[in-house]
Amino acid sequence: MFVLIIHYFLCFRMDTVAKALEEVLSLALPQGCITVGVYEAAKSLNVDPDNVVLCILATDDDDVKDVALQIHFTLIQAFCCENDISILRVNNTRRLAEILGGGTQGGEPMDLHCVLVTSPHSSSWKDPALSKVNRFCRESRCMDQWVPIINLPER
Repeated sequence: MFVLIIHYFLCFRMDTVAKALEEVLSLALPQGCITVGVYEAAKSLNVDPDNVVLCILATDDDDVKDVALQIHFTLIQAFCCENDISILRVNNTRRLAEILGGGTQGGEPMDLHCVLVTSPHSSSWKDPALSKVNRFCRESRCMDQWVPIINLPER
């Protein structure tokens, strides 16, 4: 019984965090606070890590076999942990593409394997959804889950 209660709580919590993540991305996109792509993210992290508020690593089942991508993920994860940047892993790149406007940029498919959310320069960002996601990441680190995995539900 206790195991079922814990399982229900964790599933409910993951769903809540997934919705908060979707809200964060939807708010950040029109403000120009999204960096998409592994190489673009690495450049942004190198130039201004203090401006990054969230790092999202996205994979599908077939990406697990991509050794180069996994090496990039390891390096980005290490950098984010070292610089106290919240990091999540998302397992539904198709849904992530929908949230970010279709997954194409100038007719070319976007590299959605890494997405950074940055703080707008004009104001300090006090978003309750971002606070919820960051709190979830902090709590996950306390439980030795350094990169929690979120399932973005289909619409």
